[in-house]
Amino acid sequence: MPRYEASSFRKLLEATLTLFRREFPFQTSCVTHAKLVSMAVRWLRHYRCGVVLSEQACVSGEMPDAIGWKRACHSVLVESKVSHADFLADRDKPFRQKPEMGVGCERYYLAPRGLIRTEELPAEWGLLEVCGREIERVKASAKNLRSEIGFQNEMNLLLASLRRVEIRIEPESITDFLKWKNRMAEYNRGRLPEGLVATEEEANGFLLETAGD
Repeated sequence: MPRYEASSFRKLLEATLTLFRREFPFQTSCVTHAKLVSMAVRWLRHYRCGVVLSEQACVSGEMPDAIGWKRACHSVLVESKVSHADFLADRDKPFRQKPEMGVGCERYYLAPRGLIRTEELPAEWGLLEVCGREIERVKASAKNLRSEIGFQNEMNLLLASLRRVEIRIEPESITDFLKWKNRMAEYNRGRLPEGLVATEEEANGFLLETAGD
């Protein structure tokens, strides 16, 4: 029986475990796709995205697991993968074959550690890995990946989502629903409760020129 030095055996074991995790993620981790999506939403909020949506479709057929918007309408896409086979299948989708159709100024894959190698990523995409309860950014995404078509697809996604909200709150219109501060002021003798500002005085960072980090 061949004898190995401790360091060589450790490297062989780590390589074997990495391959096993990529092919059989459910056997090595209890992380589900739903859990990854929830973690992606949380990460986007920590990444200073003021508006975040998950699993909403746009006209191109793309349904981002999670997408957020920050200053200057800068968008950040996160796609969650729990198996290597699912990651490979994602490459064949029309909006991956034609990246200009895709959404997201920044684009990331989120996966359990060791599932995706950085050299497998599409050009200029970033990689996020689950480390226990936290997310580690292994590779940063480029910040200029969205095209004009991608921006239009994002608008379609946002407007379709807004329409779904309006349907849910009928018979009240979404405009009336958004005037809740006015109603609160009426109930409070013309004054807003402490801590609230009038709608016209709210800061709107989505229209500022720079996206920041």
